[in-house]
Amino acid sequence: MDFLVGAFKPPCNVSISFVDTKTRKQVPLKKDNGQTIMVPLFQSQENIIGEVLIEPTQGKKFEHNGVKIELLGQIELYFDRGNFYDFTSLVRELDVPGELFERKTYQFEFSTVEMPHESYNGINVRLRYILKVTIGRNYISNIVECQDFVVRNFTPPPSINNSIKMEVGIEDCLHIEFEYGKSKYHLKDVIIGKIYFLLVRIKIKNMELEIRRRESTGSGPNTYVETETLAKFELMDGAPVRGESIPVRLFLSPYELTPTYRNINNKFSVKYYLNLVFVDEEDRRCLGAGS
Repeated sequence: MDFLVGAFKPPCNVSISFVDTKTRKQVPLKKDNGQTIMVPLFQSQENIIGEVLIEPTQGKKFEHNGVKIELLGQIELYFDRGNFYDFTSLVRELDVPGELFERKTYQFEFSTVEMPHESYNGINVRLRYILKVTIGRNYISNIVECQDFVVRNFTPPPSINNSIKMEVGIEDCLHIEFEYGKSKYHLKDVIIGKIYFLLVRIKIKNMELEIRRRESTGSGPNTYVETETLAKFELMDGAPVRGESIPVRLFLSPYELTPTYRNINNKFSVKYYLNLVFVDEEDRRCLGAGS
């Protein structure tokens, strides 16, 4: 029995490390098994440098068909789990075919890597970056080891950032006007605005501002849309009167937001919305406005 168990064990241990692990910022990443690990944070055009350590188990030698490391940017749709769409793919050959009989370290470097999209882990899709080491074998499965890392890209503020101003309502019952200072926000921003009640003929109990994320995956008849409410913020408790105005000040930093993703590789999009929700005295909820 011990012989059979040993026959299926990999003949070596493989580890991947970054040269600046001790100084580079680490961020949390949720794995498939639900566990959260800390991984390095990079941005586009950075150098990714490190080393691969291969150590034969129990000091036994083994043959291989070469060793390589790949840097991959991948999109995985959960309804097509297991199929990855590579939008970034770089490879470095680390070793030619031969034998390994003792611990060996390989240096690697990927210079000024173009990583155009930020890492994303959503309901039906994820966008990830990995380093993948493959040791080729004859007649049996290759030995593969992966190391995740996260990418966040920083862009300058938009040169044009218009305010949002809309009038909405229910005919002859409710007429409101809302205004937000701008239409584009960074992830640590503050939403500042005002809501004006121009006509009030229904009994409103309270009013909430919601942040919603809308994730679209696939295309055509295979499009899947998921909407989740990330935050609810009570703006008003009690009935408003005509002519009243309610200030809005909502800090975004406490919430787990991502940038807006627009049709990434024709695979997915992510948009954010601000919704005003009114609750009347019979606890009926109605959507007052969206932006």
